[in-house]
Amino acid sequence: MNLKGRNFLTLKDFSPEEIQGLLDLAADLKAKKKQGILGNSLKGKNIALIFEKPSTRTRCAFTVGCTDEGAHPEYLGTNDIQLGAKESVEDTARVLGRMFDGIEFRGFKHEHVEMLAKYSGVPVWNGLTDDYHPTQILADFLTMMEHLGTLKGLNFVYLGDGRNNMANSLMIGCGKMGVNFTIVAPKALWPREDLVELCKGYADQAGSSITLSESTDDVAGADVIYTDVWCSMGEESKAAERVALLKPYQVNAALMEKTGKDSTIFMHCLPAVKGNEVTEEVFESARSVVFDEAENRMHTIKAVMVATLGE
Repeated sequence: MNLKGRNFLTLKDFSPEEIQGLLDLAADLKAKKKQGILGNSLKGKNIALIFEKPSTRTRCAFTVGCTDEGAHPEYLGTNDIQLGAKESVEDTARVLGRMFDGIEFRGFKHEHVEMLAKYSGVPVWNGLTDDYHPTQILADFLTMMEHLGTLKGLNFVYLGDGRNNMANSLMIGCGKMGVNFTIVAPKALWPREDLVELCKGYADQAGSSITLSESTDDVAGADVIYTDVWCSMGEESKAAERVALLKPYQVNAALMEKTGKDSTIFMHCLPAVKGNEVTEEVFESARSVVFDEAENRMHTIKAVMVATLGE
């Protein structure tokens, strides 16, 4: 697997073999870290971390990942640079590309991370945009491999807001990796039809399926139950209507029972609003692997940086 110099903006851009390669690298880096073995593949590299949206896991994962591999991370918040405000995204990209060896972007518009990639001349990594959250999917997949032993052929059910960046990215990733993917959500919150068709094409090639449903009965047979906040950042004004619309899709003990499996794991990209999309009972249960998932953000993000920038 040679990903040197590649950007990491969406899993659409990567083959199943490349995605698996990143997961295998992440597992190797994780095992080494547990033994106290750190790398120096990013020694002497300077990494810009642009955050329009605040974050616990993404910021910490990139910072620790950089440090573990010998790089210097520089945090750039909304008050630190003029991205798209006093200075165009193109000009900011060209300046940062001359000073930094790699750029992470976490923000709103996906076109901004695309412009950074186009104009900076260095690898750019998507830490989250309104459309996609690809580093989270790698962490989710590594967690599934650890707990369930495989990806291909698993039954994965996502409940809640089916058209946010998590649902989009999980659908792309599951389609590519041969995971049977179901979104259970009200029709008003289903993903865009063109993206569904694209992912069905991936699934056809991988021998899996993509299903959209409004019925929670379709969690039957699920190996993974996944949910996310009902209101993404920037949608706070819609909170009351979303709660009313999505209450029937809450992940609670009764819903977990509907899977008919004792081995089903519960996943959430965090932060969670307990009492909304998931009950405290399920969140704190033995089936919940959310903190393994959170830790794996760091190992998988480190793998992305090492693969695309490392020596």
